[in-house]
Amino acid sequence: MVTAIRMSDVNEMGLDDVLSTAPPALPAEEAAALALELFGAEGTATAVGSERDQTFVLGGPRPAVMKISNEAEDPARLDMEARAAFHALAADPGLAVATPWAALRTDPSRGPAAYRASIPSATGGVHQVRMYARMPGTASVDESTLSDAAVSAWGETAARLGRALRGFFDPGASRAVFWDPQHALALRPLVSAVADHRMRALIERTLDRYEAVVVPGWSTLRHQVIHGDLCADNMLVDDDGVITGIIDFGDMSFTALVVDLAAVIESLVSGRSGDEVLRVARMAMDGFERVLPLEPGERAILGELVAARSCAASILPSWRSSMYEDPEAFAAQYHEDAFELLKLFDEMGFEDVARRLGGREPGTMVAFDDLVGRRANVLGSALTGLSYAQPLHIVRGEGPWLFDHEDRRYLDAYNNVPVVGHCHPRVTGAIARQARVLNTNMRYLHATVLDLAERLVATTEGELDTVMFVNSGSEANDLAWRIAIAATGNSGGLCTAYAYHGVSETTTWLSPEAWSKGARPDHVETWRPPDAYRGLHMDPSEFPSAIARLAERGHAPAVAILDGVLTSDGILDLDPEYVTACVDALHRAGGLWIADEVQGGHGRTGDAMWSYQRLGIAPDFVTIGKPMGNGHPVAAVITRSDIVDRFAETTDYFSTFGGNPVSTAAASAVLDVIEDERLLNNAREVGTYLLARLLEVKADHPIIGDVRGMGLACGVEIVTDPASKQPDAGAAERIINGLRQHGVLVGTTGAADNTLKVRPPLVFGRAEADLLVETLRDVLTGG
Repeated sequence: MVTAIRMSDVNEMGLDDVLSTAPPALPAEEAAALALELFGAEGTATAVGSERDQTFVLGGPRPAVMKISNEAEDPARLDMEARAAFHALAADPGLAVATPWAALRTDPSRGPAAYRASIPSATGGVHQVRMYARMPGTASVDESTLSDAAVSAWGETAARLGRALRGFFDPGASRAVFWDPQHALALRPLVSAVADHRMRALIERTLDRYEAVVVPGWSTLRHQVIHGDLCADNMLVDDDGVITGIIDFGDMSFTALVVDLAAVIESLVSGRSGDEVLRVARMAMDGFERVLPLEPGERAILGELVAARSCAASILPSWRSSMYEDPEAFAAQYHEDAFELLKLFDEMGFEDVARRLGGREPGTMVAFDDLVGRRANVLGSALTGLSYAQPLHIVRGEGPWLFDHEDRRYLDAYNNVPVVGHCHPRVTGAIARQARVLNTNMRYLHATVLDLAERLVATTEGELDTVMFVNSGSEANDLAWRIAIAATGNSGGLCTAYAYHGVSETTTWLSPEAWSKGARPDHVETWRPPDAYRGLHMDPSEFPSAIARLAERGHAPAVAILDGVLTSDGILDLDPEYVTACVDALHRAGGLWIADEVQGGHGRTGDAMWSYQRLGIAPDFVTIGKPMGNGHPVAAVITRSDIVDRFAETTDYFSTFGGNPVSTAAASAVLDVIEDERLLNNAREVGTYLLARLLEVKADHPIIGDVRGMGLACGVEIVTDPASKQPDAGAAERIINGLRQHGVLVGTTGAADNTLKVRPPLVFGRAEADLLVETLRDVLTGG
């Protein structure tokens, strides 16, 4: 019962005296007379609901709202409210913020104090009186009937007000407002005031959850002065439910910014149930994030903050109800909605609430075994298998590291896609910023795509002058093929013996790695690249012979395509003279050369931006993808305008998503990071160091037949014995699974699948190289 709570205990809690003091109770006639005397507002006064003050609406020629403050209210805090309202309006003139009138016969030099007048209270204290212009709209709103547009607009208004108050501070804001969730635990002594035992139990469980989950991370949240109670009672709305006035700053305090969003959500879900509660919450969050994106820590605890406000919405009115004429009715008006929300969250579980509000990492909170089964059921049998004998469930990445669902970290020495490291903040920030502003297509002018195209052309340092944007390396190679056929009139293609260049029909023809047995296409011929380890195919005549074989089948070459580090062929380091001879032979036969830089480009070799540049050739096409957006889908063809002009004579080209502003922002950020972090230098220096360390391991382990590479593209060939040099794919498979068990990820490559493929992000450092090498040594020695 309320009577069991001693006032001394309440005072020790730091509870604002305003909440423990009865509100004013002036008759309407007296209020009207005061309005005329103090502010010159003439009209009939009509009382409206107020929790701790007394509020009247004034009719007459200048409609107004008069607030008579509780006698326990500190006048300095009222002055803070006035300053905050004027500050917010100056920062965002479009905000519908109510600002006070100056009282009659007051000295403007008093500053914010000029916007209030004093009257004696019935108990010998003092009430402060303030007057506001009556703003358009109504305070009578059923939140459960608001449209989705209105819900989103409420969230947006909360963010705008938070942004407008960002630079505001007043010492009075350092106060304990018990609607503020940061003081939720201080309400524990008052829980006994809640008569319903079911509600008390829900509140206790909610506060336990708050103490365990929210309190430890509270100091990491963004803090500032906020409104503190953006609920329906403090808003005016139009006929569509859109906010037309923010009318009460009485609960202002210095606290977490996200608290205002929690207040909005708690108000908006009133009267709603089940899934609708979470849906409406997400709509309000969307509106908020149109102005201020939420930080992960804020999103993660938003459910707990909404629940904490619901606890206060039951505890405080239950405790204060004895101060009102009809205490049961006063408490009941707050109790029912709070009970339903806490019950819903309790039954659902706060972890599920967080997941459904986007507060958990994507892909988490699911059973590992369920994922394996679901993958098999829904993604089909044609999808390539999972990596490693024990599949990985990766949920996040950072730099050269990946983390699984149990937060175990793995050194990623496998994946060339995150060229500047997983989730680089420069790239993710560029994507988010552009996505919040605009994403459209290249039928409209946009500077970002032009800036990127000019930068890419500059990196080629040759005659290439035209960039055509697509979405993947496969599309880039497919488009280059189409252009080459149109430009040359030829129909044949050449690629290395175990190349991979894409997944489209055209690029699959140029990818022997993907051919099924006996499926060699008639118009494509392969050549075997030099195998310096075994001394095979070193003669550059291998390439002209392939051209001749094409001719025998009636195909002159349109293109030859080469990955400059021959990733799928086993990571081979080519002699520039050899490649130059091949390019010359192709041009004499009327074909065009495609330098496929999807795997070897963006600085991987450390010698230059593109792997073809270290070979000293001048390709007709450069195709890029994968690392271009650090994982964001963006790719391009860089070529010459004279070649494109011949293609344009018969057709034109357009891709809905190719060159869109978000993708090009990501690609530009990648180039920035490569330059700013000097990643070409890093690839060269760390790559040289890594190669030397791998050679040390080779000297001790005959199973390693050869170590080769350039920059941060290394191949470690596993053989049965050094004399026969026979590939040992089984041993290679065991090694990569052993490395995986020890937290290091590499793959295998080559026609025999016996070469360890070491291809880490370019942020790989010497420490990571040492870890990789020592882990490999442990695996090879059975550690």
